[in-house]
Amino acid sequence: MEPVEINAGAYYLRQLRADRHLDDRVALMEAFADPDHRRYVLNYRLRNVDEATEYIALRAAQWAGDERCSWAVAEPTTGRLLGEVGLRDLDFTFGLAEASVWTHPAERGQGIASTALAAALRYGFGGLGLQEICYRHEESNAVSASVAARCGFTHVGAERTPAPTGEPLIRWIRKS
Repeated sequence: MEPVEINAGAYYLRQLRADRHLDDRVALMEAFADPDHRRYVLNYRLRNVDEATEYIALRAAQWAGDERCSWAVAEPTTGRLLGEVGLRDLDFTFGLAEASVWTHPAERGQGIASTALAAALRYGFGGLGLQEICYRHEESNAVSASVAARCGFTHVGAERTPAPTGEPLIRWIRKS
């Protein structure tokens, strides 16, 4: 699958980049160094430019392999990275995916996550033909619960298997 850009109103969604025009690596390292971010995003550590470069390459490979659509949430006039939103674990046979989103620590509290996630959901249902998208977060992550509710997800409840933190995972579902 080829990456697509999405107009998300006040923001635009584009592929993560590290080239002569845009370089998201510093903003990625800043976000992944944030204690709140590290608390909820355990799979990746971006401590240096090489790790940030590998992360960007991974996201590009996931697009190419039809595994994940992942977008940088960008400020439209400068292209500055504000966060990331994605649809992962894509299952085109059954029309399923899981949504994820995070916002750079300096940009939190502005509605960026909800706006970006709503745009990604429109693409998932309309562009990819998905039938159901789930969203999961740790029980203590009240901000994620608020984002899910604002984006039209229905609260399903706690999952049997807890998050890697040991905390209950809360599951939300949205159907097309």
